[in-house]
Amino acid sequence: MMLHIPNVLTAAEVARCRTVMEQADWTDGRVTAGHQSVQVKKNLQLPEGGAAARELGELVLAGLERTPLFISAALPQRVFPPLFNRYDTSMSFGSHVDGAIRFLPGTGQRVRTDVSATLFLSEPDSYDGGELVVEDTYGHHAVKLPAGDLILYPSTSLHHVTPVTRGARLASFFWIQSMVRDVSQRALLFDLDTAIMQLNQEVPKSPSLVMLTGVYHNLLRQWAEP
Repeated sequence: MMLHIPNVLTAAEVARCRTVMEQADWTDGRVTAGHQSVQVKKNLQLPEGGAAARELGELVLAGLERTPLFISAALPQRVFPPLFNRYDTSMSFGSHVDGAIRFLPGTGQRVRTDVSATLFLSEPDSYDGGELVVEDTYGHHAVKLPAGDLILYPSTSLHHVTPVTRGARLASFFWIQSMVRDVSQRALLFDLDTAIMQLNQEVPKSPSLVMLTGVYHNLLRQWAEP
């Protein structure tokens, strides 16, 4: 399931991200690439664990916490600390699949990558190219969102970033370990939660809402991992 989540960050927060990123020192993006990805990755990245990445990562996590649509779709158990990248002219990232496990630096803890996320920080008219292209059984889906908007997609998906031909593409990227590992189960729960919220607006006193809410939580109880 791919999902566009608008307005994760406010305009002021996006502006703060860009200010920090403009003043930061960048490193080769291949430092966090796996064996296969390193061969096709050409971009820049804020040093993982550096002051800039920590400040902006906290800002992104706060934005996620206040976004109900993200919670409903991802059912997050653990979010990998957000990373930040930059694609200048001629930079790109070839087709790859995200690694299944990420290690939290300095902790020994692991995050299973169930859901991948890209949060766009550059306005789409400020650069050419740089689309995130996600492949699934329905074809290729090119994504280029307004600054502050997020795209969620299964980490099992083959995806790539097309070459930037003008300007610079700034973004945050990270992974989520979901309480519900199976993508089809997460999609069913998301659809059910969405229907419940819509019914609550249309017929707020319907007894069916209590039943449907019970079904949702019983399925979550059955499928969620501790």
